[in-house]
Amino acid sequence: MSGRAALLVALALGVSGCGLRPLYGGGSTGPVAQALQSVDVAPIGGRGGWLVRTALEDRLGTKEGEAHRYRLEVTLDDQIIGFGVRRDDAETRERRTLRARYRLVEADKGTVVLDATAGSDAGIDVVSSEYATVAAEQTALERLSSEVADQIVARLAQFASRGGPER
Repeated sequence: MSGRAALLVALALGVSGCGLRPLYGGGSTGPVAQALQSVDVAPIGGRGGWLVRTALEDRLGTKEGEAHRYRLEVTLDDQIIGFGVRRDDAETRERRTLRARYRLVEADKGTVVLDATAGSDAGIDVVSSEYATVAAEQTALERLSSEVADQIVARLAQFASRGGPER
């Protein structure tokens, strides 16, 4: 056995004993996936809210018509701040920031079991075409909504992998 092969075998054995386990073990029938499917996403206001809610529902695999164990309540803060000012006081850059405060609530008890935040931001070039700038702002919102939804689902999956509020 070469030195490289021996090193790979030693690393594989070391990793197998470290206690790591796949978050989505069992696929769509595993405990984490089942817990995520039991989350109902409450309506979120505004265009950004619609984008985030749609992304969350897609990622969670929420099934309509079934009883949900949890309700996810999300409040968004969407801001565009201009900076990079030229001599004529025209802005050359904007930063779009999307922050979400979310609460996971047990549907039957109304108990908040998780209260956290997620957020992301994007830089936008302000160009001479107002249409192009607005299009860039909308594209940034779409991307930020997806990133925020990913962060929320990752945190919910981590919560579910630990057994939820029972542990």
